[in-house]
Amino acid sequence: MVRLRVALVVLVVLALILAAIWFLQRRLIYFPDRATPPLVAGAEPVTLRTSDGLRLGSWLFRPPSGTPDQRTAVLVAPGNAGNRLGRAPLAAALAAEGFTVLLLDYRGYGGNPGRPSEEGLARDADAARAFLVERAGTRLVYLGESLGAAVVTGLATRHPPEMLVLRSPFADLGSAGREHYPFLPVRLLLRDEFPVAQPIRTITVPTLVVYGTADSVVPPEQSITVADNAAGPVRVVAVEDGGHNDDYREPLVTGLLRRSWS
Repeated sequence: MVRLRVALVVLVVLALILAAIWFLQRRLIYFPDRATPPLVAGAEPVTLRTSDGLRLGSWLFRPPSGTPDQRTAVLVAPGNAGNRLGRAPLAAALAAEGFTVLLLDYRGYGGNPGRPSEEGLARDADAARAFLVERAGTRLVYLGESLGAAVVTGLATRHPPEMLVLRSPFADLGSAGREHYPFLPVRLLLRDEFPVAQPIRTITVPTLVVYGTADSVVPPEQSITVADNAAGPVRVVAVEDGGHNDDYREPLVTGLLRRSWS
């Protein structure tokens, strides 16, 4: 009888832990800086309108006066932490190379209303693309970093771009989660899946995959898996000893894009 009671207590505790993880898991996925960031030099504040009625603040960067215009717009989808202020250097660097850049901030980030979710971020990306098509023409590049790589891959299945750039992509969120929570049934618990390796099999546009060999957040093997599954022409760039948040991102990605369009 005592053993039965102990077993029941253990089962109840496990059930409570799993229930807490189920309801609170998005706090382990999304780490938004909710503050509205100060406007930086070169950024033009714009408002995106999503299909579910949200108005999202984001920044548009145009090529500086005298810079050869690449006549191409880049949609930048950041990772899961911070807000658009942290990716402003990348957007400014791309604009300096002649690209028009829309730096997306998701719902719940950077002073925006709403709460992030897989469905919500897909709506945010759709709104960003619609804005660029209306304001900057139809020759578009999607650039996604980490979680943003999943966001733009999903967008590319609905609206193919001219080129897809994925920085540190994971195969899917479950695969990334298993690396950090190996003791949990991550796939069974996930509410947001963010697949990349599977949907990229249907995307035939040129794809650039960039990752760091010392990435401790998204294992390099997962980025390689994404590249191996790409249906279109793919280029893979491995940065030796590069970490997930290292500063190699701006000059490397900017230089690769410049050479792609020159």
